[in-house]
Amino acid sequence: MIIRTEAYPRVGLVGNPSDGYYGKTISFAFSNFRATVELYETPELEIVGAAKDQSRFEGIASLVRDVERHGYYGGIRLLKATVKRFYDYCRASHIGLHDKNFTIRYDSNIPHGVGLAGSSAIITACLRALMSFYGVSIPLHTQANLVLSAEVDELHIAAGLQDRVVQVYEGLVYMDFSKAIMERQGYGLYESLPVKLLGRLYVAYQDDSSEPTEVFHNAIRARFEAGERNVVAAMKYWAGLTVKAKRCLQAGNTQGLGQLIDANFDRRRRIYRISEANVRMVETARSVGASAKFTGSGGAIVGTYEDEAMFRALKAALRAQQVKVLKPRLVAGKRQESE
Repeated sequence: MIIRTEAYPRVGLVGNPSDGYYGKTISFAFSNFRATVELYETPELEIVGAAKDQSRFEGIASLVRDVERHGYYGGIRLLKATVKRFYDYCRASHIGLHDKNFTIRYDSNIPHGVGLAGSSAIITACLRALMSFYGVSIPLHTQANLVLSAEVDELHIAAGLQDRVVQVYEGLVYMDFSKAIMERQGYGLYESLPVKLLGRLYVAYQDDSSEPTEVFHNAIRARFEAGERNVVAAMKYWAGLTVKAKRCLQAGNTQGLGQLIDANFDRRRRIYRISEANVRMVETARSVGASAKFTGSGGAIVGTYEDEAMFRALKAALRAQQVKVLKPRLVAGKRQESE
């Protein structure tokens, strides 16, 4: 029997995405792309790589292009880290595992390095496959923590809980990472909202305009921890925007939501260094009347539009910059009886 599991990219709709800043955010998962994991019983345990794990190239220029696109590491390390964290969790929780071995492989068509959380999608799909193979049930909030731990503790990747929460819960999720909540229970307050609350949304991305998330966030983290007034104030501002955005969603106030999305980016632009290509995407989208902000660390944007005429104008304007535009197919949220 072959176990097949999937996980989807996510979009940070509004707010500040990292629990490290004790902020709030609203995010959603969408199924236009996906990370897929296959796992099946075999005599020995084997991890099989995908295209981004290749080590054979046509020539030196081909190798350099691959490194520029995917970095020096592919997805095998993500699977290894997930298997280890799953095993550690089961051992610490006194969960017995059978002694059968398996082969595990992955594939992903999530655009790389554009702020759609492709790496954590691979880890999430891998964790789901392991849970199915070993018959282990893990609460959703704990799954999100395990996915984060695989990246942060095992691989030392700069990351926060937002991506992992919405990819585990799926659907549309409001997250509150307030300090009191995080210190009390070790995870945030997560509220699944009906995906039907989301109106006309677009996602646009450009493969070659991304920045690694650690480059994007590290200086801000240091400035926040040092108590820099502008950065601390911005985190509080984004948390406030998230509360307002939730009210707009529940009231069907699309215009108000669009204004908050714009305000989210405008404040970010004041404290972050943002590449010209990323700024140009946002400004181009706004030039036709759409709202726009990053979906994550940069390389992709999300926003609202009024009607089909505006969407066509948006596609045409961004196509001139080799930016791809799509309507996100929303994913219904998961429910878990044990929570």
